[in-house]
Amino acid sequence: MRKINWASFLEILKEWCENPMNIALFIWLLCVAVSGSMLILLLLGALNTAFPTRVSRNYWIEINNQVLNALFTLMSVYQHPSLFHHLFLLLRWGSEDVIELRKFYCKNGSYRPHELAHIAVVVSLLHVTCFCQYMLCGLYWGYSRQLRPEWAENLFFILGTATPVIAAVYTICSPLGKEYDSDLDEEAKTERGPKSLLENWVVVSKPEWVGGLFDCGDDRTVGFLSCFCTFCVFGWNMERLGFGNMYVHIITFLLLCVAPFWIFSISALHIHNYVIGDIAGVAGIVLCAFGLIYGGYWRIQMRKKFKLPGNTICCGSASMTDYLKWMFCWGCALAQEVRTGNFYDVEDDNFYRKLVEENCEVVIENVPVGSEPSDLGERGEGSTHIMDAPIQPLI
Repeated sequence: MRKINWASFLEILKEWCENPMNIALFIWLLCVAVSGSMLILLLLGALNTAFPTRVSRNYWIEINNQVLNALFTLMSVYQHPSLFHHLFLLLRWGSEDVIELRKFYCKNGSYRPHELAHIAVVVSLLHVTCFCQYMLCGLYWGYSRQLRPEWAENLFFILGTATPVIAAVYTICSPLGKEYDSDLDEEAKTERGPKSLLENWVVVSKPEWVGGLFDCGDDRTVGFLSCFCTFCVFGWNMERLGFGNMYVHIITFLLLCVAPFWIFSISALHIHNYVIGDIAGVAGIVLCAFGLIYGGYWRIQMRKKFKLPGNTICCGSASMTDYLKWMFCWGCALAQEVRTGNFYDVEDDNFYRKLVEENCEVVIENVPVGSEPSDLGERGEGSTHIMDAPIQPLI
């Protein structure tokens, strides 16, 4: 009988908890489980002792329906920008689009026969799921319990429940979820080397943040735009750093900071219970504030990807510090990220510096350990030592 490796389990749990998306999903599932369990018990009559009258039972059934409606609508709104992006990639179906879609829908991200048709089926089913939830949301917000058409409610509930299950089963049982070896897979992969291994490009092995957190005056334009056009600047910066589509980031970030407030506020108006309504309204405001964690999460990914130094001032954790920077000074944090992206050139998960060709002498030699980060390169055998080479920042 095998024993549980608790050390390994705790390490995996720690890594899982470091992703705020996992924590948010856990809290969402917990809320769904609590409200859904109460709804099922009410429908089965298990709580007739606590709620002896039919009126009181219907009252709490409606409250749980409104809470579940808000939770599932919020999840649909969060997921739909990515689904629309996948639909756009399907319609365009370029070489890079194929690789991007395989990462999400194909096992091991490899080639599958007739993959366009199979992926289209899954994406279509997921779109149907979201639209069914929107229709249910309209029924719950637009009609009272007495006037709400029961046939429409049942129809969209069944469709909204069945389509994601069908999509999951189809993904597993279709060629998308099976092992498949083909030479076409190797041909389809686009191997991208470093950005022109020319003499005037050098990989920066130990990059630094450009300016401190509060050095917004170094570039006032970036500082103002980061503070007052946060969503647009954030999406643009993420795309050029290689973290996904700009528009998906903009819309997702905007929804994370806005959608909880209006979804929970409208639901609170239809609950007709002051205590639960106030709790729902406050929960929406808190979730909007915590939407800024989205920026902190991607700051962590940027720091890890490009090996930027971390600050462990908060609880000895660089990740926690990044989250707090975005929570309490998002404009400063974003401005620092943009300035850093402006200073370097990005290609293939590396930062590069461009050297001015005039009066530039490059010598290939083994650089000692104590050399400056700007003196290091990763081309050929050994390292690249830059002699009298002025650095030209990329704007």
